[in-house]
Amino acid sequence: MGTGKTDAGRTNAAATFAEVVRSRADDDSTGLLFEDRSWTWREVVQEGADRAALLDSAVPAAPGGRQVHVGVLLENVPDFVFWLCAASLSGAVVVGINASRSGPELAQDIRHADIDVIVTEDRLAHLITGTGHGVPGHLVFNVDRDDYAAALAPHRGAPLPAESAAPEHMALLLFSSGSTGAPKAVIVGQGRLGRLADALIERVELRPDSVTYLCMPLFHGNAVMMNLATAMRVGATVGMARKFSASGFSADIHRFGATFVNYVGRALSYVLSTPEDPRDQASTLELAYGTEASEADAQRFARRFGCTVREGYGLSEGVFRIGRTPETPAGALGLPASGVDVRILDESSGRECPRARFDESGRLLDSGAIGEIVAVGLAHTFEGYYKNPGAMAERVRGADFWSGDLGYRDADGYFYFAGRSSDRLRVDSENFSAAPVERMVQRMPGIASAPVFAVPDPRTGDRVMCAVEMAEGRAFDAEAFGGFLSAQPEMSAKWWPTYVRIIDRTPLTGSGKVNKGPLRASAWNTVDPVYVRVDRTDRYVPLDAEGRDAIEEEFRRHGRVALLPAPA
Repeated sequence: MGTGKTDAGRTNAAATFAEVVRSRADDDSTGLLFEDRSWTWREVVQEGADRAALLDSAVPAAPGGRQVHVGVLLENVPDFVFWLCAASLSGAVVVGINASRSGPELAQDIRHADIDVIVTEDRLAHLITGTGHGVPGHLVFNVDRDDYAAALAPHRGAPLPAESAAPEHMALLLFSSGSTGAPKAVIVGQGRLGRLADALIERVELRPDSVTYLCMPLFHGNAVMMNLATAMRVGATVGMARKFSASGFSADIHRFGATFVNYVGRALSYVLSTPEDPRDQASTLELAYGTEASEADAQRFARRFGCTVREGYGLSEGVFRIGRTPETPAGALGLPASGVDVRILDESSGRECPRARFDESGRLLDSGAIGEIVAVGLAHTFEGYYKNPGAMAERVRGADFWSGDLGYRDADGYFYFAGRSSDRLRVDSENFSAAPVERMVQRMPGIASAPVFAVPDPRTGDRVMCAVEMAEGRAFDAEAFGGFLSAQPEMSAKWWPTYVRIIDRTPLTGSGKVNKGPLRASAWNTVDPVYVRVDRTDRYVPLDAEGRDAIEEEFRRHGRVALLPAPA
């Protein structure tokens, strides 16, 4: 879908995201498409100005002189875009509220992030009803209700605020995980988001006549940074879907005439599982840019849509990124951008891990090559977590920034992704901590210890593995184990262990802490009894040699042989 647009004077770098928003105030080209409606960029900015005026009227000032915090609990609907604009125009902060979390968890997030105003919709309002989140009822706006339209009415046509946000002001708080202890809300400053909007234009190859397809959730940094902010900066058109739908993906690409899409995790895999649309081969799609797709899925997607698929590694926390070069080997992340010093360090000793070596099949020969990806000397560039010194201490160690992600590096210096550190998991694009899963499993009668850790998925991300040490005189019962998990009210669909390994004794470090390293290194490739979950049921069956061979073949098919566990 060509719009015939020209770049509206993008000559200087944007100092803030607020400047990106303001730069579209006089742009009459198509900015946003949603379902059967469209808005010019001028109209999008005006919708933001209207809401900025409403916000100023409702909350003239926040306690302690801090910025006003606006919690947005919406799917990808136009109001989410409008409130992102409104907050930047008024100097407020948007806090993305993750609708996949439970009501009590959201209440904790809301209180932790000092949210002053909540914006929600009928589909999601039940998640915050009666949870004690602490925001007064008159400051909870439901975009589907008449009283919201009435509250906005007096502010229609409001001028842009006279004052603009400064680079050091917060623009966003993005929750990564908060399943144990204080929630982790990543601070994204106005300056960083503005700089990213400039820097990403070339990386994702956007032009004023580009059309982006925005289907990843806006409460996540990937969608804001890789798509919306960058499209707004260059003046491209954004075609937005309420949420990602594998079955609706092709139809949306063709309906919008999309030239670019961002993705995370298994999205490409899910799309490829749907029947091919006859129009796919001649689609308008030029580039899909994302993270964690398997090599095989990336190639199949590129063939199906006649586009380029490009992978990159980055963090909501910022600090550094790793990107592919023309010489990057298959399956590798690539090299650090801008020549920054990134290393693979041992999680315990802090020493640099040896370079990875591979056998003739591509399997990693020494699991000791796997360590944490660390940006040396770059801790000062991390903007931090909101009100969470404990999480800050995990990431910032002296002058270095520890990413929490595992990787290894080959002899030529190329980096490879190897999953999350032992206490963090990423399943189907969702980050969570091992601790709440462990606490739940250990409630089962007869279980003495149940360390939970991440093991690699054959396609992308992690799967959950649990090592179970039974109390003396008790035997593991697979049927009872599955039944117990299914009966737990807090059990998330992504928390279910794929593998359960029965161990005689939980390994400990010299200081007496649980040592998950050896368990993770051998995973299911062990002489210990291992049970595997049957599809998405509560059934567990013994993993035999045939099952192990099938797992290994799936890793080969998706180019992840190097991540296969070594025999115990």
